[in-house]
Amino acid sequence: MSPPGHVHGRVEFKIANTLIEAGEKQGHGQVSGGEAGVLLWRNPDRVVGADIVFLRAAALPARLTKEGYLETIPDLVVEVVSKNDTPPYVQRKVDDYLTAGVRVVWVADPDLRTLTEHRRDAAPRVFAETETVAIPELVPGLQLSLKDVFDF
Repeated sequence: MSPPGHVHGRVEFKIANTLIEAGEKQGHGQVSGGEAGVLLWRNPDRVVGADIVFLRAAALPARLTKEGYLETIPDLVVEVVSKNDTPPYVQRKVDDYLTAGVRVVWVADPDLRTLTEHRRDAAPRVFAETETVAIPELVPGLQLSLKDVFDF
């Protein structure tokens, strides 16, 4: 599969940077990115590459498999839709994350300039590029401006 491209990388970097500033540097948890391998379950093993993950401080230190994949289920996973992603592929990843126990999944779509928030037992919530997204229960003080995220 070909690499996702410049826009994908910019969106991923901007979201990760905001999470680092509001989350990691404030002592609320730890951020990882760049297709971080996450073991969602075993037998059969389901390992996915997440664009960005956030683990709350209470979940640290993170447990890792012998291969170096996260065994601790992240509190937040962010996926950035790339040119190679189909809607069923993205939805399967979202469903798998939520089934494994991820509390919040964000899907950022650079083409639509939206961020969709998924939570277990709740309808997806779509945020437009003019909005600001927050998740105070996971990252107190985080204010993610989608205008800034999609300014590429």
